Amino acid sequence: MPEVIADLGNRLQRFWQSYRWTFKTRTHNRSDHALAYLSGLLRMDANRNMAEIARQTQMNEQAMQHFISESPWSHRAVIEQVQTAVQTRDELAGGILIIDESADEKAGDMSAGTGRQHNGRLGKIDQCQVGVFAAYAQGQHWTWVDGELFLPQKWFEDSHARQRQKAGVPDERVFQTKIQLAWQLIERVKASALPFVAVTFDSLYGRNARLRDQCDEAGIEYYGDVPRDYRVYLEEPQVTWPLTKRGVPSQKHQVNGQGYTVEQLGTHVQTQWQTLTVRPTARGMLVADFACRQVWTVRLDGRVIAETLLIRRDGKQITYSLSNADPTVPLRTLAERKSQRYFVERSIQDAKSELGWDEFQAIKYRAWLHQLALTILASWFIAETRLDWERDHPPHPDLVTAYDMDVLPTLSMANVRLMLRAAMPLPQLTPAAAAALVVKHLDNRTRSRRSRLKKRARRKT
Repeated sequence: MPEVIADLGNRLQRFWQSYRWTFKTRTHNRSDHALAYLSGLLRMDANRNMAEIARQTQMNEQAMQHFISESPWSHRAVIEQVQTAVQTRDELAGGILIIDESADEKAGDMSAGTGRQHNGRLGKIDQCQVGVFAAYAQGQHWTWVDGELFLPQKWFEDSHARQRQKAGVPDERVFQTKIQLAWQLIERVKASALPFVAVTFDSLYGRNARLRDQCDEAGIEYYGDVPRDYRVYLEEPQVTWPLTKRGVPSQKHQVNGQGYTVEQLGTHVQTQWQTLTVRPTARGMLVADFACRQVWTVRLDGRVIAETLLIRRDGKQITYSLSNADPTVPLRTLAERKSQRYFVERSIQDAKSELGWDEFQAIKYRAWLHQLALTILASWFIAETRLDWERDHPPHPDLVTAYDMDVLPTLSMANVRLMLRAAMPLPQLTPAAAAALVVKHLDNRTRSRRSRLKKRARRKT
């Protein structure tokens, strides 16, 4: 095993060969900057901003900032190449596509998409930047595969014209809701032929009937969480359009039938529960109670749609999901697919804690997209390494007995990063280099303050 760890630096170089072409523009080849930045994300533990990554990887700071914020290399080419690589792994066939959003607090209001909006992590309205992400998971393996930056509607108002210009938001970019961004991600991943068997999303997206219908029309099996007061019917209801006093059909339909909230069906006398073991976790096997009911839901235009309601009870926590899965699909399969949603939370947490996603600081819209592409690339490097090591160096079967465990834990992203740092140690800062950094920092602060004072003086005149 020591020789495998020692080869991690060479492994990163070999991995890189499949992606270096994506960083070429018509006039420049930025692949050396990309490799340095990727290496920094994978090896550094803190302060993973453009300037510090450049310093730690011995690259020019201004060149690195230009590479991330200004250089026109295609983030889509990087992401699509990762998706192609995922397709080649037979171990990942039949996985689940998972959609979720994540917010990052921001102090100012100039970074693309920043504003006072809902921060799900904090559970409140906050000054933040929000991304919508797609993760792919199969078994104990997961990786980000796509994402989009959410731009609040006010960013497209005349009052934000200066901010749009400074952030470099393309003129062709128009306002899109998070639901629309989620569908855009699903469409793109499906077009890439990534081998997912179903998509799952939380109640922000699941309650949106249009998104569920779009998935169904595209032949995509979905599992969308809904709030506990979401209304369903156990028998197909009749929808009528009553006449108004003028004798014309009303614009508002009337539903005739016994309706229930999904919470009520959780305690309904005919709801049958099964206790299922669905996947390994850090604390052992995930065991929860599941039930499903065939229900009908009514759309705003009056259409009545048959769906499957899947209920999961895990201690005091109960979640409700609607699906278009075939009624003949076994409950265990429904439960296993629904329970993969955990891995988008895991992938977002890994991106932040292990790859520095929440340490990123930039104003430009392009910079956000470039950071996304490089984070996805770093995430896939870890996932591919774990897959190869599991195949080439499986744990000895006696370990299961020795630890008295049914399933052994897999390597984490933190484990692989630790070994990569051992194989590619970061440079140590000498006293002379530290002094030069301090002088440079003080020089930058002085120049910045002088620039602000000059601008203030010009405004006064």
